Amino acid sequence: MFPVSDRLAALSPSETLAMSQKSNELKAQGIDVINLSVGETDFNTPDHVKDAAKKAIDDNYSFYSPVPGYPALRNAICAKLKNENGLDYKPEQIVCSNGAKQSVCNVILAIISKDDEVIIPAPYWVSYPEMVTIADGKSVIVSAGIEQDFKITPAQLEAAITPKTKALILCSPSNPTGSVYTKEELKGLADVLAKHPNIYILSDEIYEHINYIGQHESIAQFENVRERVVIINGVSKGYAMTGWRIGWIAAPKWIASACNTLQGQYTSGPCSVAQKAAEAAYTGDQSFVKGMQESFLRRANLVMELASQIPGLKINKPQGAFYVFPDAGAYIGKSYGDRKIETSGDLAMYLLEVGHVACVGGGAFGAPTCIRLSYATSDENLVKAFGRIKEALAKLQ
Repeated sequence: MFPVSDRLAALSPSETLAMSQKSNELKAQGIDVINLSVGETDFNTPDHVKDAAKKAIDDNYSFYSPVPGYPALRNAICAKLKNENGLDYKPEQIVCSNGAKQSVCNVILAIISKDDEVIIPAPYWVSYPEMVTIADGKSVIVSAGIEQDFKITPAQLEAAITPKTKALILCSPSNPTGSVYTKEELKGLADVLAKHPNIYILSDEIYEHINYIGQHESIAQFENVRERVVIINGVSKGYAMTGWRIGWIAAPKWIASACNTLQGQYTSGPCSVAQKAAEAAYTGDQSFVKGMQESFLRRANLVMELASQIPGLKINKPQGAFYVFPDAGAYIGKSYGDRKIETSGDLAMYLLEVGHVACVGGGAFGAPTCIRLSYATSDENLVKAFGRIKEALAKLQ
């Protein structure tokens, strides 16, 4: 046993990345695997964004940037927040980081002290509880099942709050469920939080532009909590820029300043060329975003049709993002030969090794009977993948 730190020993590996790696290993062996485990779009970055990056190279954007990002990018983000969300922020309230994942972690490390409690609705993105662990905080998991569309209620939130509660993490549109909180639902949560002025809200809105039910709603719109909301967003999902690694926060000035100090000590500013590309994404033609959203809506409808043909799967209709999160509890406890399915992780591995479809077990997301399937692939692949899933599940007895 190698002597890693206690902090590292307390962390679990990312199951989403692990399943994607396992899928790639099987593909390298010549096996035809359809990968529905990965959390990124299958679209290419828009040409005008790529052109901006090429120009940035030619213009010698090859030096360190300011730690929170170039002023031009932060101004572009402020304009986006004003124009799209009706929210007023100043550039000094924006901190750009190496992806929204670092943005979330920065905020948690900046505000969470030892034994502070962070309320995390389940199902949740796999990294939220691990980040709280890094900060020596305690995750308080509030479960919302498929019967309530995987969204917590104000009563559930109120019941989870204690004198040690320091933050709530919300993700809408949601990874892994595709659920989207309505304006009324967010107001209900905001009204509860308004009674507890020491609680901060981390609002992960990275899937904002992949929304099938109309205008995106942010909890930051409500004045009774606005000064305690940190919006986390970025260009990865909405602009097909996962590898460019640009995320950002819009936060109360003191939190932005704290994250600036923290980031300055361990990564400094994000990639200079990627920042210029992100600036072009926000200031340029937005038709790409609309087109991608329409494609994902078509795929969501296709997936609902395909999944409904598989006996034993309970499924809710995704309203955003590009995931479907069926409850596969009917298959837990079944067997295929001498192979017993005891957990959703077992089921995901079975579907990979027997069905040759990669997905992720719901246990990693705090939902032990579910599996996460990404539909960020072609219609042809989706039809083929769900056919394989149906066939593999039918073999379980």
